[in-house]
Amino acid sequence: MTNSLPGAFLATAKAFPLRPALEVDGETLDYTELSRRARSLAATLQAHRPDDAVPLTCVLGARSAAGFVGILGALCSGHGYVPMLPTYPAARIALMIDRSEARTLVVDADGCALLAEVLPLVARPLTVIVLAGEAPERADGPGHTLIDAAALKPADAWVEPDIAPDAIAYLLFTSGSTGEPKGVMVAHRNILRFLAVVKERYALVPEDRLSHVFEVTFDLSLFDLFASWTNGACLCVPDARQRMLPASYVVACGLTVWFSVPSTALLMKDTRTLVPDAFPKLRASLFCGEALTMAVAEAWAAAAPNSVVDNLYGPTELTLACTEYRMHEGSTGEAEGGIVPIGAPLPQMVVKVVDEALADVAPGESGELIMAGPQVALGYWRDPARTAAAFVVPPGESAVYYRTGDRVQRPVDSGPLLFLGRMDQQIKIRGFRVELGEVEAALRDEAEVDSAVAVGWPVTNAGGAEGIVAFIDDATVDLRALKRRLLTRLPRYMVPKKIRLIETFPLNANGKIDRKALLGTLQAPA
Repeated sequence: MTNSLPGAFLATAKAFPLRPALEVDGETLDYTELSRRARSLAATLQAHRPDDAVPLTCVLGARSAAGFVGILGALCSGHGYVPMLPTYPAARIALMIDRSEARTLVVDADGCALLAEVLPLVARPLTVIVLAGEAPERADGPGHTLIDAAALKPADAWVEPDIAPDAIAYLLFTSGSTGEPKGVMVAHRNILRFLAVVKERYALVPEDRLSHVFEVTFDLSLFDLFASWTNGACLCVPDARQRMLPASYVVACGLTVWFSVPSTALLMKDTRTLVPDAFPKLRASLFCGEALTMAVAEAWAAAAPNSVVDNLYGPTELTLACTEYRMHEGSTGEAEGGIVPIGAPLPQMVVKVVDEALADVAPGESGELIMAGPQVALGYWRDPARTAAAFVVPPGESAVYYRTGDRVQRPVDSGPLLFLGRMDQQIKIRGFRVELGEVEAALRDEAEVDSAVAVGWPVTNAGGAEGIVAFIDDATVDLRALKRRLLTRLPRYMVPKKIRLIETFPLNANGKIDRKALLGTLQAPA
């Protein structure tokens, strides 16, 4: 278990037993207590799950102590974890549980409140461990079993599992173009390699206090949790008010390491809380998940004068981040269109910029970014065809490269990689990756139409948008009722802010729906 995520956590807990590990909801857990709770849950999972269960446990929880214990307990039991949020529609939660094939589910108080709605929709029998909240008296569905916190096994009943480096550490479901979420499998060796790189790059120490503004379903959350819990540092979780006032959160919690999507920093800038010398205690500031503008990066650097400011890049399939760019005096001259470069690959990661035939483009030319190295994930859960399409061996190579679908400019000499946008219809909304095809599939189903188009609008920067606008060509559809139905199927950030009715879809020269023409109508008066 040494070369695994839970092994690294438990070793840290043993080395720093009395250091604060987690601050959440007014409660502080030291490493001894967090380890004890995690091992108690792990022992319970080990005692109750079927022998033939896939090595995955679903965790349905909010930003709570129980939710974090759920993640650590699943890992310590020998399973990878599958995170889900109580804010998701019940049907989507049930779909993710069924697709994962998991037989065990851990819930916190918010997750517990959904059980009566979720469990009848789950086809496979589940063992449900309720860490907080009042469990229903009975579990409707095919033989579900409920276990409450009072029935947890003691921590010393835990049996150390044998975890292979290639075993799944976590399975993250992201938006899928077929209308169903797709699961990215990330191995223990993938995430441990990333954590080793950031430990050295940011010289993380037990005295550090790390931010946590990501949801646990966002892969960037792995940095927050495990850069803290593998270095003896403290994870500082903001409450609801602090999340609305992030600048105050930085100061009140005495943060030393900050990590967020650029939109959070933009919010601070727009509300005039990102002012010079606002965050003197920060020593490392990281941004990832969407394009970072030079204006925001420079404002942050002024607000955190003692901090390095790094722009990270990386899809889930490349384990959080695989390239980095550090702001410096010459950064403005290296930017393209006011967007901070994504820089150079992390150690041992290999970059190629290729054309449609996967052949290298010339220096200074643009193409698709593909990458190989120890952070390349295992592929997509139960989807060999999609895995084969995305994880490829280019001509003349022997290593497997992941096709990011992102368009970049190949550096000239020692210049940085420049991010130019998406090559497909995938967009980022507040850092969340969204396949417009999934939104369109839901629109077609719920509106009972043959065609629907979803576009990101208004566009915020390369590959990003504030929300989604949809188009359908059936004037008989009740748009208010349609939005209500979409909210039962999709996370709120994926539901179109506006749905426009049009007589016919415009077509391009190839007879395909002309998305650019539809976007053009959004720039004109409605």
